[in-house]
Amino acid sequence: MIRLAWAAGADQTIGLPTYETSGAAGADLRANFPDRQAVTLDAGARALIPTGLRMAIPNGFEVQIRPRSGLALKHGISMVNAPGTIDSDYRGPVGVILINQGNAPFDVTHGMRIAQMVMAAVTQTEFEMMDTLDDTDRGAGGFGSTGV
Repeated sequence: MIRLAWAAGADQTIGLPTYETSGAAGADLRANFPDRQAVTLDAGARALIPTGLRMAIPNGFEVQIRPRSGLALKHGISMVNAPGTIDSDYRGPVGVILINQGNAPFDVTHGMRIAQMVMAAVTQTEFEMMDTLDDTDRGAGGFGSTGV
């Protein structure tokens, strides 16, 4: 369970994140501008869009913020840092960094579904420096090394 609180100035009538279908992995986040206005993203521009939410995520989990595929396909709207991560110890306002990769200006309006959030388990590990690593069939083959 993720506990939520409203950020200062948020429009509480926007409502909580929602799963739009019973099989949805991501809950939709909405733009929540304190002044209830819109932001125009010119082609190539990016902006931090507030959601009006703060979160308390359980230890051992993160929330991943992902682009909405419909906005990407229809308008070229995506996220600069996809997926974005909200750590379990962060309690500040949640924003989404949108970018307009399309050729026309795009209006992000108050209440618009702008991204989706997925809760995921996190495993922290220890790091050990080695002189060599074990061999694999792939080895050091990089980008494109596994074929077409």
